[in-house]
Amino acid sequence: MLCQVLVATCCLASGTATGAPQVAALDRTSPAHTLSHGRTESGSAITIDHSDEAVTVTIDGSRADAEAEGDAAGRALDPLHFDNSSLPGSGKVGEPSATGSLPFSIERLLERAISYRLIDGGVALVGNRSGVLSSVARGKISGAPGAPAIDDRTIFDLASLTKVIATAPAVMKLLDQGKVALSDPISRWFPEFANPGHEELTVLSLLTHTSGLDDFGVSPDQPMESAVHKAAAQKFRARPNSRFHYADINFILLGELVHRVSGEPLNQFCQEQIYGPLSAANTMFLPPKSLAASIAPTSGGGAGNVQDPNARRLGGVAGHAGLFSTALDLSRFARMMLGGGMLDERRVLSEQVVAQMTSPYLANNGSVLRGLGWDISSPYSAPRGSLFSQGSFGHTGYSGSSIWIDPKQDLFVILLTNRIDYHNTHAFNQLRRDVSTVAAATYRAGGGGALQLASLTTDVLHEVTRAMQSAPRLVKMASSSGRGKYFGRSKRACKSDRILARSGRRGVRSAAVSRASRTAKTAAARSAAGKTANAAKKKRSGRRA
Repeated sequence: MLCQVLVATCCLASGTATGAPQVAALDRTSPAHTLSHGRTESGSAITIDHSDEAVTVTIDGSRADAEAEGDAAGRALDPLHFDNSSLPGSGKVGEPSATGSLPFSIERLLERAISYRLIDGGVALVGNRSGVLSSVARGKISGAPGAPAIDDRTIFDLASLTKVIATAPAVMKLLDQGKVALSDPISRWFPEFANPGHEELTVLSLLTHTSGLDDFGVSPDQPMESAVHKAAAQKFRARPNSRFHYADINFILLGELVHRVSGEPLNQFCQEQIYGPLSAANTMFLPPKSLAASIAPTSGGGAGNVQDPNARRLGGVAGHAGLFSTALDLSRFARMMLGGGMLDERRVLSEQVVAQMTSPYLANNGSVLRGLGWDISSPYSAPRGSLFSQGSFGHTGYSGSSIWIDPKQDLFVILLTNRIDYHNTHAFNQLRRDVSTVAAATYRAGGGGALQLASLTTDVLHEVTRAMQSAPRLVKMASSSGRGKYFGRSKRACKSDRILARSGRRGVRSAAVSRASRTAKTAAARSAAGKTANAAKKKRSGRRA
């Protein structure tokens, strides 16, 4: 019986809203060799050893497993090894791997998200500077009977992607034109902020979410005027330019800044200066009713109505939300960013301001990196995945959208979904992470190489269980040469493996290690013994242990 263990990041393994397992942590001390170690909730040790040649998954029978089997002696079972040397991504960029296809394909990730009711449907598009490499769509635009299928021309509410697809590039366009400067105090454009204590508040503060301002509900009466006055009257959460605090009010003000500086509403300015030159005809604020059948409705928003309540009160055009677009249109924007502001020999932004937008600005003592509007490394960076470079950047949207762009690897990934589960944020962020990781493993510049992941999920455990049930005494290890080794297993061990598989559905607790599993256990035991001896010594000497 041939059993190939599939190792990839796909943590939508739980059918419940809260039971998604966690990815095993990596110790990346050597680029050619990584090791991860985790345990199921039943206590069974799992080691995933990844090198350039192979990935080996070792599942150790433990005392917990033996006790579950009713073994009064609590004897440990022999470890079961699985080896998979035919990893995906070993061929040329864009070509199928040696196994025929990526075992955790983007198609499957979307299908699983639909089956677990995270989304009604979605589209994932992968591309580079030259064009689209892959576009995958699954599901429908809504759960209504007879709803049309989603494709790369389906229009989505982008939510907070508005910040980086509309507002930030609009501000940078004004910077290109010499009409604003990053160092401009906000009071230059907003007299409401011309009071003591606001001198340090600048355009840069708003773009990097370091203004210290906090969000609030916008009044339906004179919404923009009241929002500006309310923001100006706030006491800062922190001194401006010192702490990163993500807040929509920063980009609400920036959207109004575009209006005050240019004399045009944000939607009109963006259409003339950005979307028109990009030939992005389906990117817009306030989509007409004639397009309703092509728009994926959002919970609370409907088809063509922005989901965000503050954006609705602001008339559907706001700096933080309100933009609608398609995966194909966004791919043109991403290609423009990879092209240094140019697409199809037409310049949209200068190369200088694109570089400024995507350069890292440090906050929180360097623990957070942000661009001008763009996210680089922060608590919101799930779409970065495991294989995008450190210089990559992107953003997410509450409605289920995300984009991530990697100039170094000449790659971008766009994910647009009709999100229906807003509670299981862990699972949804894992979907974003997995889509980017699988896309990068398949299409990144220079060839994918071995899939540099270490994650044990329900699918792996299901493969283990199925192999043990089909061939209870023999399990063959798959290898790149097609040959394999057989390991004998007792019926008792087979039953234990099935218990392990069932326990694994509830999650994998992760902890990175830098040595093999048994070495780590021995070191841990010695360390614990040493600590106990030291504590006893201190106690005897009268010191507090």
